[in-house]
Amino acid sequence: MSKILIVDDEVDVREFAKNFFRKRDIEVCTASGGNEALRLIDAEKPDLVLLDVHMEEMTGVEVLKKMREKANDTKVIMVTGVDDQDIINEANSWGIRGYVHKPLVLEELEKIVMAELKAGR
Repeated sequence: MSKILIVDDEVDVREFAKNFFRKRDIEVCTASGGNEALRLIDAEKPDLVLLDVHMEEMTGVEVLKKMREKANDTKVIMVTGVDDQDIINEANSWGIRGYVHKPLVLEELEKIVMAELKAGR
């Protein structure tokens, strides 16, 4: 069974996405911030991380950098509510698989996540 980690400081977004993917037989864990996400990435070894760009404790790009600095090559899809080309370019330089924009469109989210999970098998 595939496993994803959803990292977002908005509880509604986390719960919405968690329920959506659990109905598709995907194991889901969630984190509300960067430090929790880094602990779960090490402990749970998810196949894919959905990582919010803008969080209070630590930005998604900071989480991504810390992952890569630890030689963690887990697939990451960034989730963002803004279109900031500098952030997109920086995240791309750290090896992300793509972007999903908020508000989340279920069909788009499902298509991107399922394609990445299938590619990893």
